[in-house]
Amino acid sequence: MKTIPVFYTISDNYTPYAFVSIQSLMDHADPKKDYTITLLVQEISDEHKKSLEDMSTDNIHVHVFHIDDDMVKPIHKTKENYLRAQFFTMSIFYRLFIPELFPQYDKAVYLDADTIICTDIADLYNTEIGDNMFASCPDLSIRYMPLLQKYIKECQGILPAEKYINNGVILFNMKAFRDKHFVDKFYYLMGKYHFDNVDPDQAYMNEICEDKIYHLPKEWDAMPNESIPEIENPKIVHYNLFFKPWHFEDVQYAHYFWDVAKTTPYYDELKQQLADFTDEDRKKARADLEWMAKKVDMIVDEPNTWAKVKKHESVKIA
Repeated sequence: MKTIPVFYTISDNYTPYAFVSIQSLMDHADPKKDYTITLLVQEISDEHKKSLEDMSTDNIHVHVFHIDDDMVKPIHKTKENYLRAQFFTMSIFYRLFIPELFPQYDKAVYLDADTIICTDIADLYNTEIGDNMFASCPDLSIRYMPLLQKYIKECQGILPAEKYINNGVILFNMKAFRDKHFVDKFYYLMGKYHFDNVDPDQAYMNEICEDKIYHLPKEWDAMPNESIPEIENPKIVHYNLFFKPWHFEDVQYAHYFWDVAKTTPYYDELKQQLADFTDEDRKKARADLEWMAKKVDMIVDEPNTWAKVKKHESVKIA
């Protein structure tokens, strides 16, 4: 039976959230289909590794994969790695290497660990995307955040800004990534220009694959957004940026997370995280958006922004 490959990239401290996400995927999986879930990590405790791999069933196989340091070595010391340290770790870059690391797959799904799956993930996997490089949802929050509008228009040079995607949910055309030598293009651009981004991995995917991105319906990446009401019947909920239900009680879509979390061995730990997250912590989390705004103003003046480079060199995949 052909398997449906699903990938996550996590750091050790994200194990509880990844466990809940995988549990939600399993809750909606078809017992007649086969799924292989691979979590890419650099370091993970033996206890966490065992808890994740012990989730495996007859038709759902969960594996922890230790990514080769040599593949990420060229980006270990670049400044853009640290731009959003409040939100992300080095693991955000791992997804870019999935097609090269797993040549046995021509298609695959990638999910951020802060997602809840509300339908059979096979429905996403079976989406036809033609010769596009990948499929993702446009980031709806851009329409309501002037600083992100400015970033995408003036720093990224992508118009209209509304087509800019969020890469927390991806359907990879793995074969196209390999055939078009995406990783080579990525290394070349980063090595030559050292782009300063507020969303390092996402910026590279948007720019290199621009006009070769299939836009999924919004239900596939429903993110908390205080400017719009909840999307009805989301297929995937994605607690992007600081909108984490284990930090904020009033986050949109929070019940989707807790309905699954309470069935897992990490429930008490997650409830304790919520209780321990202080008002001061929440204030700081919200202040991170102000920091991003200041960062955008700094990036605009950089000599090598994507928008400036694209005036004299194509950054798109050939």
